[in-house]
Amino acid sequence: QVQLVESGGGLVQAGASLRLSCAASGRIFSTYGMGWFRQAPGKEREFVAGISSSGIATYYADSVKGRFTISRDNAKNTMYLQMNSLKPEDTAVYSCAARRVAHTTKPAEYDYWGQGTQVTVSS
Repeated sequence: QVQLVESGGGLVQAGASLRLSCAASGRIFSTYGMGWFRQAPGKEREFVAGISSSGIATYYADSVKGRFTISRDNAKNTMYLQMNSLKPEDTAVYSCAARRVAHTTKPAEYDYWGQGTQVTVSS
């Protein structure tokens, strides 16, 4: 079992930066691939970024490539999402998720989810 708790969301102006954190319980965090997803009102949940269990491989949605950076610290059981040059269209609830399978952008293939943290970007 893995429990995930996100933090770091907030209200910022366009062009600003935020860093989200995802703290995981349990000693097996390092065996799970991880991902960040977001869901805006009236829209489906979408993949934002993913990272392998070791942290060596990373994956990004085209909409955030070059602006967001995913990372993890297995010694601290924590994953991060550094978000730079934020845009109003980045406004959403951001959730972290853990998976046992190889990299996937499909939410249904993730095993554990956090409760989400709100990110609001004003223009």
